[in-house]
Amino acid sequence: MMKHTEQEEQPVAIQGEQPEPVHSGNRPETDKGSLSPEASQGGNRPETDKGSLSPEASQGGNRPETDKGSLSPEAAQSGQQDENKLAVMPVGKLLLSLAAPAIAAQIVNLLYNMVDRIYIGHIPGVGAMALTGLGVTLPVIMLVAAFASLIGFGGAPRASIAMGKGDYETAEKILGNCVFTLVCVAVALTAGFFVYAEPILYAFGASADTIGYAAPYMRIYVCGSICVLLTTGLNAFITSQGFASVGMKTVMIGAGLNIILDPIFIFGFHMGVRGAALATILSQAVSAVWVVRFLCGSKTILHIRRSNFGFRFKIMGPVLALGVSPFIMQSTESLLSVCFNTSLQRYGGDIAVGAMTILASVMQFSMMPLQGLSQGMQPIVSFNYGANNMERVRKVFLLTLRCCLCYSLLIWGISMLFPEALAQIFASDGDTVEYTRWAMRIYMAASGIFGAQIACQQTFVALGKAVHSLFLAVLRKIILLIPMIFILPLFFEDKVFAVFLAEPVSDTLAVLTTVTLFFSTAWRMMKGQESEK
Repeated sequence: MMKHTEQEEQPVAIQGEQPEPVHSGNRPETDKGSLSPEASQGGNRPETDKGSLSPEASQGGNRPETDKGSLSPEAAQSGQQDENKLAVMPVGKLLLSLAAPAIAAQIVNLLYNMVDRIYIGHIPGVGAMALTGLGVTLPVIMLVAAFASLIGFGGAPRASIAMGKGDYETAEKILGNCVFTLVCVAVALTAGFFVYAEPILYAFGASADTIGYAAPYMRIYVCGSICVLLTTGLNAFITSQGFASVGMKTVMIGAGLNIILDPIFIFGFHMGVRGAALATILSQAVSAVWVVRFLCGSKTILHIRRSNFGFRFKIMGPVLALGVSPFIMQSTESLLSVCFNTSLQRYGGDIAVGAMTILASVMQFSMMPLQGLSQGMQPIVSFNYGANNMERVRKVFLLTLRCCLCYSLLIWGISMLFPEALAQIFASDGDTVEYTRWAMRIYMAASGIFGAQIACQQTFVALGKAVHSLFLAVLRKIILLIPMIFILPLFFEDKVFAVFLAEPVSDTLAVLTTVTLFFSTAWRMMKGQESEK
């Protein structure tokens, strides 16, 4: 575990590393106080409803503690700097400084998720079958991640909006409630998936040949689900405060360990899929300790406080409402994986399910950096929306949209030109590689325009528009794609082709709907509020 010293990074929302401030100044929790002229110059926030500062405190920057705790001197100084940069730094530089670490973290996280499949697919003799078995467990892994998104990606934007309004007390209450909820959900998921592993996996598309690989992996993985939930859910709060480099380190620590431990456990200790699962949960445990330690330390703006633990519906209701959209995006990926696996098992057998495991990995590669870019965009949009700076919100959205489209078009080109090379990353079996090469050009056909879907939908989330983001999440997966998986084979002689074709057809319809809805609602709202100022 890395130690913090006085020379170490002082996380700031945008620029990253700054020396520790020399001021002393504990900021008590307030409601929504405004800055006085003196505080504006000195970077300190006065108390609004719990007493005023003495002359000595005003000069020295010291603030009396409240009964609810106070921010550290470093965090108080850092918090003022963060606010200023989110509000005034040039949009391009700001987005780059926040998004670059988040994208790097997502790419590392991508390797984190993929490394098991890469190593397992190359186990001599049984690699293809073991990879198919691992593919059957993907719905479970996605569902665990979905609950982390429900709470973390629902709570972090709410905390950012509260910070933009100056309400740090509410922001910390949101964090505390989310920590408590994440732990409760982890306990429930672990118990359910461990006890009912075999029936769940058979329902998800396992066969008699693959269940021997799928069940051991799943049982070991779910034992570490509390680490997965805390790492993913709480890291969103770190990033949303502007500590992008710390968020990147969270992922890099776990991913680096997983990449090192996987070959040791799989091949060195001859543990096979069990070794892959064990390496994953040990790595996630280290990442979870890192995240919790940071949010309890002196460098963060928002702190985990025991007094804020609990489930208060007044706080968690809005959090869950906003988190429903990313939850549906993740959980419907789990449902989609089940639908694809069961249909492909029916029409194409284990080799088709194995090909789908590789295709899902390639699709993740196209999606996760886009998610990282949108994570970098989110605190800028949320903060400036809370501050009613609509011109700045529009600028960062347009820049995010252009970047998302450029990346998705790049991935589309690679998947169309080099599908065999992508397949060989995950499998050495010739039949599996050839099957995947053919399927990839169908499955990824519309991925080039998907950047617009991510940019618009995640901006809805950053604006707190829960209903719009929920509708778009439901539209693509539940209304369009899942029915098409079962309907299209009725109209094509090649049933497997029809199953893969459902993806590009639904993607195209979803992107057209999302872009139309965004520019007719959110974009019009931004321009309208800007003209009123």
